[in-house]
Amino acid sequence: MVYIKRTEKFCAAHKLWNNDWSPEKNHEIFGKCANENYHGHNYVLEVTVKGNIDPETGFVMNFTELKRILRERITDVVDHKNLNVDIDFLKDKFTSAEVMAIEFWKRIETEIKVAGAQLHCVALKETDNNVVEYFG
Repeated sequence: MVYIKRTEKFCAAHKLWNNDWSPEKNHEIFGKCANENYHGHNYVLEVTVKGNIDPETGFVMNFTELKRILRERITDVVDHKNLNVDIDFLKDKFTSAEVMAIEFWKRIETEIKVAGAQLHCVALKETDNNVVEYFG
């Protein structure tokens, strides 16, 4: 089994907020992330796929195809957007890095299978210190 990884970057705004809570509780739990006017991050998305090497190409998966999938299904959709307002697949969901990693997985898993590989990990780096990894 060989693992390959593609990195993509995007910038987006979001707000963490629970409508069932008071503004005070939202600020207590989410801190700066509960800014009513939203805030932004420079995200780094790392997607790892795995599989056997195709003897005809020497690839687990063509990196060009992986790049196309990630851009069409994720980064071109979310880049320079408000994740809470502009992104249909995140509507009515928390836009935490954890939830986003799961939703990104859902958007790319089938296409990666069709390309002959298996999705292994979606990692989303929100800040230099905070990274979420989702393994399905």
